[in-house]
Amino acid sequence: MPISPTRTRTSSLKDYQRSAWSGGDYTSVAGTTTIASELLVERLDVRPGERVLDAACGSGNATIACARRFADVTGLDFSATMLKDAQRRLAAERVSAELIEADIENIPLPDSSFDVVVSAFGAMFAPDQKRTAAELLRVCKPGGRIGLACWTAVGSLGGLFDIMSRYIPPTPGTPQPTAWGDPSQLRELFGDGIAELGATRREFVFRYRSPQHWLEHFKTNFGPTSMVFSVLPPRQSAALERDLIDMWRSWNRAYDGTLVAPVEYLEAVLIKKP
Repeated sequence: MPISPTRTRTSSLKDYQRSAWSGGDYTSVAGTTTIASELLVERLDVRPGERVLDAACGSGNATIACARRFADVTGLDFSATMLKDAQRRLAAERVSAELIEADIENIPLPDSSFDVVVSAFGAMFAPDQKRTAAELLRVCKPGGRIGLACWTAVGSLGGLFDIMSRYIPPTPGTPQPTAWGDPSQLRELFGDGIAELGATRREFVFRYRSPQHWLEHFKTNFGPTSMVFSVLPPRQSAALERDLIDMWRSWNRAYDGTLVAPVEYLEAVLIKKP
């Protein structure tokens, strides 16, 4: 069977994403978003014994939050490196979950397997957004809950993505991840598979010693940022640094040289049709 250009582009993008997300020390970056996972899991009212899937679980923020509540949790991610970090964190927290290395666009689990499906800043980065939404719906039981935390286009992370895309343009035909941060876009993605959608814009705060400290931390530890800088020539790399520093200065609400900047995201809970 001939391989279509679209399939080839998607496979190449996933390979790139896997390499990017597996680089650096993602856990040290994801720690700043732990509060969002905890709030999402609380809103979902996850209960002991419920079957929960954390899709694109990364290093396990939402997986751990659900496991602390004695749910029967499965964490799924396409990065073996991320899953190793998640396993170490689960052991440190003295909680347990099953971890599976798999693609969120092709979840290797039966229909209606879970009472709750959650994804905190994960599903939104899958290249095929429609298929990803369909997979989350498929594995959720009728009447079950799907909880999402996603960056918005108008928040500081949306601005970060915009700046990065000027230097490394996105793959043609790939939708913006921040589409998941728009309730109307979520309704379109999940279609008539959902009975209800409740969405709230929330924010937490990035706190770093300075905007420059944020830059060095992300260049060193956040794989996607590190990879972008690694492929840019020196002049463009310096320009990107300036643009990112200027962006955080514009969001900064501190006046003592530190960085204290709000980060907006959408917290959404969808109820699958019975």
